[in-house]
Amino acid sequence: MKKERPDNVVYNDETGYNSSLLNYPTNVGAPVIKIDNIVSWKSRNISAVNKEFENKFNELKLQYEKLLQEFENNELVYNSTFSFEPVIGEIYHLYRGEDGINFLSLISPLEWNKEHIGTFKLNSDKKWVSIDKLS
Repeated sequence: MKKERPDNVVYNDETGYNSSLLNYPTNVGAPVIKIDNIVSWKSRNISAVNKEFENKFNELKLQYEKLLQEFENNELVYNSTFSFEPVIGEIYHLYRGEDGINFLSLISPLEWNKEHIGTFKLNSDKKWVSIDKLS
């Protein structure tokens, strides 16, 4: 015959009455154990972190687009024809010749009636920086 025990008594078949050994209260008069609602905390923090990631992504995207534009400018100018050694800090103008080949010149578009592609300046890193791109 099985012995009846009251509900508020903690009993284990292996250890017997073990309420004093447990990590949590077992008495009816013990404080209520409440599980914190962390859903709203998670939601706020996930939103904040996602916003930070999105801002960082957009910043990197702008840097990438700028770098790509610099690369394209340098490729355009370095692949053009010129018969002089460009001087750092000087302003040069890129034109499209009648034969379709791009060439670099010191002559400004106001002084010459050629198809002007853009105005560039050679910086100390040997990069061509676009000053005024018309097309």
